[in-house]
Amino acid sequence: MSQIAEIRMQVAWNRLVSIVEEQALTLLRTAFSTSVREAGDLSAGVFDPQCRMLAQAVTGTPGHVNCMAEAVKHFAAEIPRDQMFPGDTYVTNDPWKGTGHLHDITMVSPSFRGDELVGFFACTAHVVDVGGRGFGADGKSVYEEGIQIPIMKFAERGEVDRVLVSMIRANVREPNQVIGDFYSLAACNDVGHMRLMEMMDEAGFDSLDTLGEFIMSRTHAAMVERLAALPKGSWSNSMLTDGYDTPIRLQAELQIMEGKVNVDFTGTDGISPWGINVPLTYTKAYASYALKCVVAPDIPNNAASLAAFDVTSPANIVNAERPAPVSLRHIIGHMVPDLVLGALAKAMPGKIPAEGAGALWNIHISARPVKGGEGQHAEVLMFNSGGMGGRPGLDGLAATAFPSGVHTMPIEATEHTGPVVIWRKELRPDSGGDGQYRGGLGQVMEVGALDGHEFDFSAMFDRVSQAARGRDGGKDGVLGSVSLDDGTKLRPKGWQHVPAGKRLILELPGGGGFGPAEARTEAARKEDVRKGYVTGDTK
Repeated sequence: MSQIAEIRMQVAWNRLVSIVEEQALTLLRTAFSTSVREAGDLSAGVFDPQCRMLAQAVTGTPGHVNCMAEAVKHFAAEIPRDQMFPGDTYVTNDPWKGTGHLHDITMVSPSFRGDELVGFFACTAHVVDVGGRGFGADGKSVYEEGIQIPIMKFAERGEVDRVLVSMIRANVREPNQVIGDFYSLAACNDVGHMRLMEMMDEAGFDSLDTLGEFIMSRTHAAMVERLAALPKGSWSNSMLTDGYDTPIRLQAELQIMEGKVNVDFTGTDGISPWGINVPLTYTKAYASYALKCVVAPDIPNNAASLAAFDVTSPANIVNAERPAPVSLRHIIGHMVPDLVLGALAKAMPGKIPAEGAGALWNIHISARPVKGGEGQHAEVLMFNSGGMGGRPGLDGLAATAFPSGVHTMPIEATEHTGPVVIWRKELRPDSGGDGQYRGGLGQVMEVGALDGHEFDFSAMFDRVSQAARGRDGGKDGVLGSVSLDDGTKLRPKGWQHVPAGKRLILELPGGGGFGPAEARTEAARKEDVRKGYVTGDTK
């Protein structure tokens, strides 16, 4: 390929990235649910006719993006090519063929240029409700967790399936929000298609074949170069997480070979009777993300870069087979990066951050007037984060969503969705593990209902009994806690009740420290005290 041709391909590649960014921004602008609109719990991407992901939007979560990279293959397998038409949109929330649980809706739209299929656009978003028991860990099988939508057509030749829409409306608690998000997902794929056609017109492309091969070959070559620089061998790591009622042991073995990295989860505890199990697709997504953060953070995330990582596991809690309950698959899934990074730290000592809070502290609130009273019923979902672990050379970030990457949801947006009041949301002093580089702080939240209202809430919390561990001599982060404002201790998982007039107090966990505490500078300790991050004596 000539130099001019290479430049043209690189420009087209950049243009493709801008297309999927606009695709994602369309979803952000039009979504009904705050989890999408405010937190960015979504993904968007473009694929070639062979279902290889060519580009993904930066906006979005690794769990959604990397699962979606696999999901499009399932759509193509279920819907034959001769049944795909311009104007089609396909949908599923199958946890094993989508992104791990029923609350995530994945939509795929074929992109035709004339009569020729040139690619696919795909997107995913978390909706506020899918019926069943609601968003929580209490289900004993996926059948209790909500309506299941097999891979099927949401629209054919531009005509929406009204029967499907009616079925969904009849099975969810917030039909307007949920159906609104379905249409937002479909619209974002449509925008991607329109922008792709404009690009192909301008560039004179009849297909994406040449551009796709350019992207795949360049990415593969870059990954081979990065992998060649890694130490070769096998390293293992284990971790305890809270589990539902008893701790869960996670085990991973990392093997670095020529041109390939394998992660195997043999030794991890078995499938749980509660909804904290993880389909393998979600485990793969976060294991690959952890490796890529260290090995190749600047190389584009696409089918070629993901192909460098193999993830395997026998049937267990990170490879839960149907019909295991999986509603809160993110709790264990968000611990996978720290588990994998712990093994990588043995291969690359001194270069890997300490453990952080990991799992999001999501809370789903079902608010209602007290019996006999008048007021608003609402389903409210909030995403909150504890602290990240201390890093080589830097303190951990406070109240930051790693590894999920979702945004903090503004208090005002949350309060607008239902009769809830966030009385307090502030950093939690002394929660980061001590070390040469301190762990990131958690936060404290105080949540109540408007006068005359009460609420049930689904607790989805971890690091309440098992702290984020420090690395290289750093201290562990402080545990989280869940209680009422009268001191009553509550469970970290499961649906529970907050009576009218009471408030829910959430104290989110801190990240572990990095490096020995005695190596932290006096200036850094004084600055911690000055900012209120640490209280008491600086010695």
